[in-house]
Amino acid sequence: MGAIKTALVGLGKIASDQHVPVLRSLSDTFELVATADPVAHLPGTRRYPDLARLLEKERDVIAVAICTPPQLRAQLARMALEHGCHVLLEKPPATNVEEAEALLALAAERKRTLFAAWHSRFAAGVEFAHAWLQTRRVLAVRIHWLEDVRVWHPGQEWIWQPGGFGVFDPGINALSILTRLLPGVAVREADLNVPANCETPISATLYLASTRTESIAANLNFLHPGPPRWDIEVDTDDGMMQLSRGGAVLTINGKRAVEGGDVEYRALYQRFAALITEGQVDVDLAPLRIVADALRCGRRNTVAPFQAKGNA
Repeated sequence: MGAIKTALVGLGKIASDQHVPVLRSLSDTFELVATADPVAHLPGTRRYPDLARLLEKERDVIAVAICTPPQLRAQLARMALEHGCHVLLEKPPATNVEEAEALLALAAERKRTLFAAWHSRFAAGVEFAHAWLQTRRVLAVRIHWLEDVRVWHPGQEWIWQPGGFGVFDPGINALSILTRLLPGVAVREADLNVPANCETPISATLYLASTRTESIAANLNFLHPGPPRWDIEVDTDDGMMQLSRGGAVLTINGKRAVEGGDVEYRALYQRFAALITEGQVDVDLAPLRIVADALRCGRRNTVAPFQAKGNA
């Protein structure tokens, strides 16, 4: 089989920073033949204003990566699956669990690959951390997922609109790692701070439990000054394990065990290719369920309006 002819839908920051360079670096596996975006254009690649027109013209495209805001993903994924394409969904895969489950059913009906791409699970330290924890008793978990929305999502108004997730857009990365490390994670309590001019939280504190510990606390903040902090600390009966830099670095009892580079998206696309070859799907909805439960059951506190420039 030759390179998988692929289309990219949505050319925002994550597509430009990660998807495009990785697809080009994996040219023996994927051929990026076209993009769909109403505004942005990728030089050297055929461009269409929307997915419908792309699929009409590019009959040899068999895989589609959807990198639009989450409010659009389910509709676009349905269109691609109905056309006979395999689909990779940026995180989160849909705005709610019901949308994602409907896509799963359609993928099974059409016998096509559907991949919910939780990229943080592919960080260098995550699988090592998962293996290390299997033989330890977990006592407590602390998550610190802090960044500045003005740096990482500049001008992206969709993130504050219904279905835009707010601080859970980055926070769901932490939850995707957590649900890989521990089984049966569920929300016990949640405090959500929502700016007066927004529909989604700008910060949140979650209290969670799993089948292996009753003590999981997550601090998520979208107004963190300075360098981001993406850390997960796990206390065990054999000392403390820490994943930092979004899972790229694993430290055990103060000693560096794994330190990897920016390998997530390359590994993610290699997984997508394997799923297509094997005729499989990979859609874990556990992180999305946690966010849905927090948004539904959490205490909503109104805070000062968000200002895209200057101090909030």
